[in-house]
Amino acid sequence: MSRLLLSLLLCAVGIAQAATQSVEPGVFRALNAAQLAQQQGDYAAARRALDGAKARPGSLEQALLWRSRGYLAWAQGQNVQAIDWLDRALASGTLDAESQANERLNLARLNLIERRYARVVELLAPGQADAGEDALQLLAQAYQGQGQAAKALPLAERYVRANPRAADSWLQFLVAVNAELERYPAAERWQRHLLARKPDDSRQWRQLAALQQMAGGYAKALATLRAAQAKGLRFSAAELDNLVALAGAAGQPWQGAKLLSGMLESGLLGNSDQRQERLGLFWWQARERARAAQVLRPLAERSGRGELWLQVAQLELEQGHWQAGLAALSRAERAGSPGSKVRAWRQWAESELRFERDNRLASRG
Repeated sequence: MSRLLLSLLLCAVGIAQAATQSVEPGVFRALNAAQLAQQQGDYAAARRALDGAKARPGSLEQALLWRSRGYLAWAQGQNVQAIDWLDRALASGTLDAESQANERLNLARLNLIERRYARVVELLAPGQADAGEDALQLLAQAYQGQGQAAKALPLAERYVRANPRAADSWLQFLVAVNAELERYPAAERWQRHLLARKPDDSRQWRQLAALQQMAGGYAKALATLRAAQAKGLRFSAAELDNLVALAGAAGQPWQGAKLLSGMLESGLLGNSDQRQERLGLFWWQARERARAAQVLRPLAERSGRGELWLQVAQLELEQGHWQAGLAALSRAERAGSPGSKVRAWRQWAESELRFERDNRLASRG
């Protein structure tokens, strides 16, 4: 709902409430005139109507004028001023219980827009036991804005359990917050609820696979992608590459290597030198040096890139394969790798070889 429409509706509600209470006729006329002007977009006329009304300090009329000024400011996008006027109206203590509840909720909306999360909590937390959907959602967002996702979570869960047909936004919120807290099984469970609602939406399948990957379940993630493919759903190469990249971002190179190799073997992703290089580097980061060398050596042979030959040399030398490592260093040097790097690795390898030879001689003597 647009800010203007919302403020007009709330202003109309205020007029209707004023009509049911004993309000001084001059103030009532001013409130009505301001409402009509605001509906026509004539904010200056609305302000003049309110400015011309007089009310006793501490009276209901004064609170109603403050409230109308607040909604006028809100309609004009002046949120800070709107908060000030509505705060005054609420603090006056002259509004009836229904009006107080409405103003508290609208003040929370405005404060959330302005990222005044502590104020939203102050307004809504005392009544959260009986809060409705709007209040629960605002309070949950405020807790998240304060970096207190753990406090937001039970509010959202409470609402969704009480309302099985809650909007998708509630389920998405539960998925996001559980993932933020690294509660991946719970995030996956709520994501499956979303998937049940939209079984033909490839984004939901991809999100499920991402959560499984983040939880370290590369096999489950791959099975999810294959199941989606079997349903006739397709993923772009960029989407799948990004899913693999999650493993690197999460510090899970072994999982990333297994997921990527599974995608390549199953045909979910097309093979390319770039993906082979990523696969090799994943294995290397996972300290699976033999596997990394098996992937990177053919790539270096095909491309002739000095950088790749240097990586192969490092992998071989780290495994103690001195001759293979030194041969790869020579290939790297011929391909244009920086001489200083090649010399440093060669000197290290030769010193290790001398150390091993000296040890063998000493043991024979």
